[in-house]
Amino acid sequence: MPLRPSCLLLSLCTLPAFAQEAPTREHFARPGHEAAYHDWHYTPVVKVGQMVIVSGIPAAGPGTYEEKVRRMFVALGKDLAQAGATYADVVELTTFHTGPTDAAGFQDEFARFAPIHHEFFPSHYPAWSAVGTSALLSPGAVVELRAVAMIGSGRAPKADIPKPDAPKP
Repeated sequence: MPLRPSCLLLSLCTLPAFAQEAPTREHFARPGHEAAYHDWHYTPVVKVGQMVIVSGIPAAGPGTYEEKVRRMFVALGKDLAQAGATYADVVELTTFHTGPTDAAGFQDEFARFAPIHHEFFPSHYPAWSAVGTSALLSPGAVVELRAVAMIGSGRAPKADIPKPDAPKP
């Protein structure tokens, strides 16, 4: 019995050592995009601890398909920078494409999309899911992307993925 008070005292003293402070949650919006937060009630960029989540950025506006997609990736860089992240820190991308209606259409679109993607992610690529959809909220949008980044993860990435042998003729 004399051990019980000691155990209780020891447990009460160690509990604070295990308590962790919740990470800070910060909200960001690029200039001109504040209405997303105040009117539409969503945050363009949320940072929780070292994780950064970027809401959908549409490839819309004037210009060619390639110009729209490039502007979308430039906007992603601005959103990441607001939260202290870089393209190298992006660990996941999800893209939503309105053009393709079948697998062959996706292959054709990727022939146009991939070179632009590679400009912004030249190495240590993020995980990526591409989804076909019939429409996006932004008028004239051909693609929309969502991203998740971990600040600092791009400084020393490790990719032990061997390149496959080239096909033999």
